[in-house]
Amino acid sequence: SVNTYYANLPSIIQQVMARFNELTGRGYSLFEYLGAQDAERVMVLMGSGLGAAEEAVETLVAGAEKVGLIKVRLYRPFSPAHLLASLPESVRKVAVLDRTKEPGADGEPLYKDVLTALAQAHANGERAQMPRVVGGRFGLSSKEFTPAMVAGVFAELKNDRPKNQFTIGIHDDVSHCSLSWDDDFTPVSAQGITRCLFYGLGSDGTVSANKNSIKIIGESTGLQVQGYFQYDSKKAGAVTVSHLRFGDRPIRSTYLIGDHEAQLVACHQPNFLTRYDMLAKAAPDGSFLLNSPMAPENVWESLPRPVQQQLIDKRLQLYAVDAYGIARKAGMDRRT
Repeated sequence: SVNTYYANLPSIIQQVMARFNELTGRGYSLFEYLGAQDAERVMVLMGSGLGAAEEAVETLVAGAEKVGLIKVRLYRPFSPAHLLASLPESVRKVAVLDRTKEPGADGEPLYKDVLTALAQAHANGERAQMPRVVGGRFGLSSKEFTPAMVAGVFAELKNDRPKNQFTIGIHDDVSHCSLSWDDDFTPVSAQGITRCLFYGLGSDGTVSANKNSIKIIGESTGLQVQGYFQYDSKKAGAVTVSHLRFGDRPIRSTYLIGDHEAQLVACHQPNFLTRYDMLAKAAPDGSFLLNSPMAPENVWESLPRPVQQQLIDKRLQLYAVDAYGIARKAGMDRRT
């Protein structure tokens, strides 16, 4: 008795999405396509990896590659008709990515649904050609999923027999199912975006200050902003890392600021310099801000030799501030 309700639900949800678009200007569909209209390689994805995938597809299409992305907005009930309507007829290869792993299964859930929908459409004569469909996994164990990894998946699809049941983001030396990728791949959307990293200690005020900073930038300048803050449940006394992005275009980067990407790196605890390679994240010709109680003429000599070399090699501007002294004079204890 409930079958008809499940069968009708996708169309009802699409109507509600259309109404939502009229009211807010934000449009959604059950399956949304982004990319070349004559795409030959397409990725199907849902959830947390969509931002990185969009950035990669836009970059590859700008380079005249025939690729596309289908963003899944409604998974259950699954609507093969809406999926097929969003998939270009030119598609020859499809990669379906799930953020899960089902040991003992011959494929993950979204992969099986997409494969079944395409196979049934081909068998029923609704689709002239059956694309080659492969499945993969991303984000396992909270690993990063970046535009470079998306580009690596599309590169694999160029092969005559692309690897099936692959993993991206993990270097698998046991079952050897992982794909490689080029870390130097840079999305076009990164142009014009300022990226900053702040390393602090729990309860020193770093996270709170950066939340305020990104709020001020977003409210007072008209720029698009993004803030993400890394710290564990025992925040006090543990390392915190604040990732800030801002620029004049929407920011969809669903991943942390990576190596050689931050125009500004700030170290709020001088002892971190001997424990963490934070300047690996610094972009060439960027800036490094160090909290140091040293007199200005003694700051350089206080730096570890590897840090000095990185500053020279990357041509970084070095700034120092005695935040401890300022905080103490302001009656703020060690909230640097």
